[in-house]
Parts: sequence; structure tokens; C-alpha cells
Amino acid sequence: MSVTVFLFYFLSVLAIGSALMVVISRNPIHSILWLIGTFFAISGHYILMNAQFLGIVNIIVYAGAIMVLFLFVVMLMNLNTETEPKKNKWLKLAGVVSGGCLLLVLVAALKTAEKHGQLVQLKEGDIGLVGNLGKVLFTDYVVPFEISSILFLSAMVGTVVIGKKGD
Repeated sequence: MSVTVFLFYFLSVLAIGSALMVVISRNPIHSILWLIGTFFAISGHYILMNAQFLGIVNIIVYAGAIMVLFLFVVMLMNLNTETEPKKNKWLKLAGVVSGGCLLLVLVAALKTAEKHGQLVQLKEGDIGLVGNLGKVLFTDYVVPFEISSILFLSAMVGTVVIGKKGD
């Protein structure tokens, strides 16, 4: 077994295990910390696929900025178990049924992937490098890129307007 295959399976187990701990953890702070672990494992997968830029951006943006924001919001909300509403038994049953359906779809997708060949294809070359990503982003996808930047700007302005206290 080569090193890349071992790293792929190790990162896969780490990502799935920490994602399960996000759902299982009762403490929201612990869930956020497990989610950071999941993001690091996913970044490892990006680096294995020779997409170093996406891996580093995933760590900086998601594991850094977004998770700090989540942590801030959870600590600001001061969640207590006494004020938490009790869940209906039908809601729990619906969650179990929908989770089972999702598991069934994932197993079926994996079985068809095994029939068609290799589950993962590790990339060689310069597919995920910054230069190639920049060329495609600013030639083929320049209009969607500019539209998304306008949407982000309007979201920031909207946040400031909503957050501003009435004077």
C-alpha cells in the first residue's frame, strides 16, 4: 500500500469520524471543535488531489474564520439545557427515517461506483494549482465571479444596516 493510499484512507476515517462526532456531541462547543477537525481532514483530501490552493483556503476560510464566527455566535447565545425545548417523538422518528433513506442512497451510490472502477482517482500534474484556477476563474467564469462579489457586498451592507441600532 502506497503512502498516498494510506493517507487517503486515514483522512477518510478521520473526516467521517469527526463528522459523526459533530452530530453526536451534545455540547455545541464540542461540535464546533469536531467540525474544525472535519475541515482539516477535507483539506488533506484537497492536498492529496494536488489542489493545494483549495486546501489552504479551506483551512483559512472555513476552519479559521467561519468556525470562529460559529463559536462566537454559540457563546453569545448562551445555550442552556434548561431552556432547550423538548423534541417530539414523531420528529425523532422522522429524523431516523430520513437518515436511513440517506444511508440507503449512499450505499447504492457506492455500489455503482465500485462496479465502474476505482473509487478515488488521485490526480497528478498541475490541475488544482493557483495559476490554472486563476486563468479559468478570470476568463471563463468572470461574470459569475463578479456577480458573487456584488452579492457578498450587498450581504455585508445588509448586515450593517440590520445590526445598526435605531437612533
